Amino acid sequence: MRVIVHGGAGSSPIAPTERQAVLDEAAEEASHERTPLDAVETAVRALERDERFNAGRGGAIQSDGRVRVDAGVMTSEKEIGAVGSLTGVEHPVTVARAVCEETPHVLLAGEPGERFAEHVGVDTGVDLSTEATRERFAAADPPDETSVSDQLAWIHDRFGDDAGGADPTTDPGDHTTERDHDTVGAVAGDGERFAAATSTGGRWFALAGRVGDVPQVGSGFYCGSAGGASATGAGEDIARATLARRAVDRLDTGEDAQSAAESAIAAFRDETGSEAGLIVLDGDGVGSAYNSDAMQTAVAGR
Repeated sequence: MRVIVHGGAGSSPIAPTERQAVLDEAAEEASHERTPLDAVETAVRALERDERFNAGRGGAIQSDGRVRVDAGVMTSEKEIGAVGSLTGVEHPVTVARAVCEETPHVLLAGEPGERFAEHVGVDTGVDLSTEATRERFAAADPPDETSVSDQLAWIHDRFGDDAGGADPTTDPGDHTTERDHDTVGAVAGDGERFAAATSTGGRWFALAGRVGDVPQVGSGFYCGSAGGASATGAGEDIARATLARRAVDRLDTGEDAQSAAESAIAAFRDETGSEAGLIVLDGDGVGSAYNSDAMQTAVAGR
């Protein structure tokens, strides 16, 4: 099984060696799985449980003080499952897979999605915040969690602004101008079948209930007969551009994985001016590209 994983596009993180070790281990463990879908779930779960990544535990906090997580999975057979705006769920990628395999639906969200997670045996009620993320949120002078008006005014000063606060993966005591590391993802293939998965804690200082690109098919993740892709970065613009689908469409026209990643990111940058990253896998190899300061990846298997 060939696997490529990413830990999010953003600023250069503190302790990149330690983060890289987690990515390497996740990719290696996933490469021994039986199916591509097994592989991407295994890889992403490893990153969701590590607070150095913005997925699962340690995810970004929204305007009402809560962490809400999203995830999506897709196979080359067009099997799809996704979840959005779940609280207290450390492993949304597993819930997304259950949506794919146990329901006739593509996406479940919010409190009913949390009840579904409990039904399929995924832990709920987990505290996804950490000391670092709680400190960052408190330092941002949080609004009244019951007032939408107060929250709207607050997010307009912070969401999407590089001065909104530090990424807790850099230095939890530095609330200055670092960008977020947004999402984690994996793509796997065995030469004939492919799967892609993406998971996120979202973007810092978003309005409560905000859902970005990650659980939207074709935006944060996509898979087809030629291969798959996982995207990371400025979620609203990734959703507008359907970035992951664009990369896989390039595989369908004969581009290899690296060329597809590079050309899709170049077009995205030209169209939006925003930052993003992509990992892509096809039957012959892997590719990655980003226009942010950094995006760590790992590859394993063959």
